[in-house]
This record gives sequence, C-alpha cells and structure tokens, in this order.
Amino acid sequence: MTATIRFADGAVVVEAADPDRLPSLPGAELDPRTETLRAPAYRYAAIRTILGELDVGIDDRVAPARSLSLSTTYALREYQRAALDAWEARSNRGVLELPTGSGKTVIAIAAIAALGTPTLVVVPTIALVEQWERELQSEFGEVVSIGRLGGGEQRLGDLTVATYDSVYLRADEIGGEFGLLVFDEVHHLGAEGYRDIARLAAAPNRLGLTATFERPDGAHEVIRELVGPKVYDVDVDSLAGEHLAAYDIRRIEVELSPEERAAYEDAQGTFVEYVRQANIQFTSGSDYMELVKRSGNDPRAREAMLAKQRAREIMMNAEEKAVQLGRILDRHRDDRIIVFTAHTDLVYRLSSRFLLPAITAETSAAERSEILSRFREGTYSRVIAANVLDEGVDVPDANVGVILSGSGSEREFTQRLGRILRPKSDGGRAILYEVVSAETAEERVAGRRR
Repeated sequence: MTATIRFADGAVVVEAADPDRLPSLPGAELDPRTETLRAPAYRYAAIRTILGELDVGIDDRVAPARSLSLSTTYALREYQRAALDAWEARSNRGVLELPTGSGKTVIAIAAIAALGTPTLVVVPTIALVEQWERELQSEFGEVVSIGRLGGGEQRLGDLTVATYDSVYLRADEIGGEFGLLVFDEVHHLGAEGYRDIARLAAAPNRLGLTATFERPDGAHEVIRELVGPKVYDVDVDSLAGEHLAAYDIRRIEVELSPEERAAYEDAQGTFVEYVRQANIQFTSGSDYMELVKRSGNDPRAREAMLAKQRAREIMMNAEEKAVQLGRILDRHRDDRIIVFTAHTDLVYRLSSRFLLPAITAETSAAERSEILSRFREGTYSRVIAANVLDEGVDVPDANVGVILSGSGSEREFTQRLGRILRPKSDGGRAILYEVVSAETAEERVAGRRR
C-alpha cells in the first residue's frame, strides 16, 4: 500500500487506496467526501513517524522539497551548546528557558544552520521582527532569501520572520511552507488565537524560546503539546558574574500618606468584603474570571472590581515612590538607568518632574527608536517606561533598574531584571531597586516572590 501525505488549508491529508487498512493516526478523521484522512497540520510529524514504521510506501508532499546550505559564525557558549543538544535530543522539539540577555537568539541561529530547512521565526513585536531580520540577513543573507511578514510587508523567503499577529492571519495558507518553526517569547503562543499558528503548521521541528515558560493561566500546557516540553533551563544566578552581570536586588518599602492610606483601606475593604461574601477564593486564574463575569450583571461585583482598581492605583502611584526615585537618581548620577512603571499617567508625571525621556504605548515607533538610540549612544543616561520595555524590544545596556510598579508577576519581574544583566565592560554589578508600598497587596506579592 502507498499513502500520500499533503498539506491543505491548515491540515495534513492522508490519501490511500484503502484508508480503513491504515492504523489509527493521531488526530485524523475520515472525510467521507473525499475518502481521505484529515488531521490538524501539527500532527504531521507523528503521522509521518507511524506510517514510516509500517510496510507502507510514503509519498510525502508536505516536507519542504528544498534544503538550505547554511553556516553560522557564532561560537556557542557551554550552556548554549547544552541547550541546543537537549533540544536536538528531543527530536528537535521543545522549549528553552533562559534569562534575558543570555543569547537565546544565538541558539536559534545555530539550530537554523544545523537543520538547513526553510524556517519561520515568530515574534511578538515589530521591533523584534527588525532585530531578527538583521540577524538573519547578517548570518545567512548572502546564500538564502530573508522574508518578512509584518510592518506593512508580506514576503516569504527561505527564512522568514513574522509577528504573531501577521502569521495568525495566514496560518492555514502558509503552514506547509516550513520545516522549522521558531517561537520567540513562546509564552505568547498560549493565547487562544495564537495557538492556531502552531496547530495549522506542519513543520516537524519546533523551537520555543522564553525567559519564563509557565503561564499563570496554565496555557503553557497547550504549548507543550504544540511545540514540545521545556527541555532545558538555566536561571539567572547560574550565569551571573560570568555570562551575565553580577547583580543585587534592593527592596525599598514606602509608607502611604494618611490620605492615601485612608483611601486605600476604604477601597480594599469594599473589594475584600464582596469576595468574602461571594466566597471567591482566588486560588486560580479562573476565580478572577468568575468575578469578571459576575460584574457584567451584578452591580456589587462591578463596584468591587472598581474598588480593587482604585486600591491598586493608590498603592502603585504613591507619592513617596516619587521621592524615593529622586533619591535613587541622585545616588546613581553616573549610571545608566531604566525606570519601570505600570501606568502611563505616572510615566508622564515622573518624566516631567525628573526630565526623563519617556516611552509608553502612545509613543510612536520613530520616537521610541530615537530615544533608545540616544540611550544606546549615551546622549541619554536614563529612561522611564510603562510596560513597553519588558519584552519584545532590543533595549540598550543599563546597569540600574527601578521598578516603581507592575503586575507583581514572576514573569514581569524576571524580564525587568534581565534588562540590566548584560555583562558590563568594567565588570561592575547591576542593581535592581523594587519600590513597594508597605502594608498593601503590593508588599505581600513582592514578599512571596522573594
């Protein structure tokens, strides 16, 4: 018997003279209209393996017909080589978890060169598209074509870099073009819509890169199925002092003013009283979603959510935090500083107060690029940002970070720490200040994380 496998609109189709004689294939169902078996495209590797173990001739029209002759000038560090070896040992599938600044891109470049197959690199932002495009062009541009999806461009190449949004719109169309998928910041793939990027692609080889694999909502389990399990990880402390800068974390607790304290306690009390009466435990992300759903038709639930938001804004934007920031800026006049906040309004207020170049979601791409360029070249020695520098941006070296507010999540904290950990030319230590409001939910979250 001979079986033909082909890609069609986000699925793999298996054609055989007598499909009933084929064994059960993962995810495959009989299409009575065509008497063929159809399965989601991501099942291709498993289906190909099963058919290969049987006495079945295979006409494989899914695998890219062309191979690429690639080489890279990068020399892998010991831990980078170990990560690549671990991925290759799992049939070129899986996730690597390494700190920001540790060279995840370098490992991916080595994987692309080793496999020599058409590759799609998926990233969350246009800034990362441009960064990856430069890397691919520099390493491989003389021998293969470099494509791009995103930022107004829609061109496929032997090696293509694209945003999650751009690929999502064309996943069923281009899912059969590549032999390797590289997902940068792979935790984004857990989002409901983005999952189709991996589901509708046939590429048997899949590499996920992240500094923080696990998601609070448990969606990393979906990533395990679509990309593979976490096959290698290394933490910041293992690399600090040699491959990353040595660092110190200093937590500063500030007091709310009497007015802030009264307003915080009133708002927090409204919230706590409601969730106590409603018996909402907040033991998982689904508990919060239950509160969100209730707020749609329960005025008291909506009042509780608004009260929680007021309490959060008070503790994150406490006036004493601005005072402490002023002291930190004075203490580190000769250092390169990034200030992280959660709220755009706070960014603009502190930017005006301390004459800090500001970057928010409202900042145009051209202005953001100019600010970061001036920071990189030393014209600016400090910047302040609302969330947008946490990931997906090539941030110039800094040696001091100040967290004034944020979500409190482990992922966000790790990303912000990673922004100041690139090795320093003078061998100096990096410092991350975390400024939190005392006797608030912010202090409790920071305490658990530490």
